[in-house]
Amino acid sequence: EPDVTIVSGLKDMEVFEGDDVTFRCQVSHENARDVEWKLQDVALQNNEMNEISVEKGKIHTLTLRKVTEQDIGTISFRVGPHMSTA
Repeated sequence: EPDVTIVSGLKDMEVFEGDDVTFRCQVSHENARDVEWKLQDVALQNNEMNEISVEKGKIHTLTLRKVTEQDIGTISFRVGPHMSTA
């Protein structure tokens, strides 16, 4: 299985409280496994507040819905040994 790397990393975002924010990270291969999103070292799951999806097979997205002050912090995306943060 080829080593999946991060082609385009996360970018820092500023949003207003109550808005949605979307982070994108592009990887080198489709169907990447061992992918993880975190906020302040807490793993995020796909639910009504966090939408985790993959677009066009290689672009992994995380949308945080109706952000609050508690959502301030570092977002990280990991695929295998590679990581990007914002």
